[in-house]
Amino acid sequence: MGETKPPRIVNCPTCGKPVPWVEQSAFRPFCSERCRRIDLGAWAAEEYRVADAKSAADSDAEVSAGEGQRAADGER
Repeated sequence: MGETKPPRIVNCPTCGKPVPWVEQSAFRPFCSERCRRIDLGAWAAEEYRVADAKSAADSDAEVSAGEGQRAADGER
């Protein structure tokens, strides 16, 4: 009855070090304050981007249009 499950282990998104997903892991999902700040800096420097729905739809349309043009030109 009193069995406890071992904590889930996740990898730090910055360095890949295993991190137990427990309340005592103050920086989860990161392994340390350093890794947390590196990730925050990457977001602040716009190294990561989240595409909006319109941009994703536009790029899909461009790919489809390009494929249609190649087919019309007889290219494969």
